[in-house]
Amino acid sequence: MSNTLWSLSIIGILCIIIGYSCQPNVSIETAQYAANGKKLYGIHCQNCHGASGEGLGALYPPLTDTIYLKDNRSILACIVKNGLNAPVVVQGQTFEGTMPGVPQLTPVEIAYILTYVTTRFGNSTETYTQEEVNRALKDCR
Repeated sequence: MSNTLWSLSIIGILCIIIGYSCQPNVSIETAQYAANGKKLYGIHCQNCHGASGEGLGALYPPLTDTIYLKDNRSILACIVKNGLNAPVVVQGQTFEGTMPGVPQLTPVEIAYILTYVTTRFGNSTETYTQEEVNRALKDCR
């Protein structure tokens, strides 16, 4: 089997395993991060943000705003780790509740969650790397 065909087979299998439709050009690493992130998202995020990232009315913002995810990529790790206690505007709606952080998450776990969120709900094809999380956490305010 050629390397290309083998790679496509692995990506297809990973897509089935993680239970969402893969986007073209998603690397194996990104698919693996997203698969790990799906489980962590279910444990730490899904109760408020929903199984499909739809949020909960006026209480919890959706995670489906691709513009918000892209424009705020550099602070997403800080929000996951430390929470957010400031108004946030998502899809034109202001959310003023407090989001608790999940301080026990490691940088790689945060990278998994953010890769899952940005690929599943934000239509990204990029891995949110552990190095990116480490850089972002150093800059947290």
